[in-house]
Amino acid sequence: MYIFPAIDLYEGKAVRLFKGDYAQMTIYSENPAEIAKDFALAGARHLHLVDLEGAKYGTTPNLKIIEKILSHTGMFTEVGGGIRSMETVDTYLSAGVSRVILGTAAVNDPVFLEKAVQKHGEKIAVGVDIKDGMVAIKGWTEKSALDAFTFCHDLQKLGVTTIICTDISKDGAMMGANHSLYRRLMDELSMNIVASGGVSSLDDVKKLAAIHLYGAIIGKAYYTGAISIKEAIEVSK
Repeated sequence: MYIFPAIDLYEGKAVRLFKGDYAQMTIYSENPAEIAKDFALAGARHLHLVDLEGAKYGTTPNLKIIEKILSHTGMFTEVGGGIRSMETVDTYLSAGVSRVILGTAAVNDPVFLEKAVQKHGEKIAVGVDIKDGMVAIKGWTEKSALDAFTFCHDLQKLGVTTIICTDISKDGAMMGANHSLYRRLMDELSMNIVASGGVSSLDDVKKLAAIHLYGAIIGKAYYTGAISIKEAIEVSK
């Protein structure tokens, strides 16, 4: 299982939200590129970036920071947050991003999603953010009418190969991952599934690796010192 240390970007800083709430934001660093370098030194080969401003407004205000991170680390880097047009997809991929994550656009604009998958294949992932069993959109600020599992099955039929699945109720809460959710996804789908939200201990990492998930994102647990990225990589093998 791959470990994806996470950096959430807001106004050029590395931050974390509590359960997706922009009003409950903690700033962890003024220099996200240095954090990315620390991840690389710890042995990480994958990186998960989210532009939180982009998630709200559909823009790319942190592109320069992302380009700096890419130039400093050389890691496989996936980026999400506000990617709602082919122009934005192409901008990120041209900048050297390995994979882009569509969220709101995958729900609201299935034609765009299909075109993106046809054009870029495995470089397109979809973020499936779950709130009360439904898919949440617009930086988690709205709940759609889509059942999360139905949506995942539809994505697989469309040719999407990777989903980043977040249980919003677990994100940033340090309460552990929703293991039953990821087991069900593994049972029902033949996709690369990345666990996100609530991965808060090495035991969490071990359990997720045991069900052969493709990847796990580690966010707040790293910043609070609950998980060492180096140790997480070791127990995920």
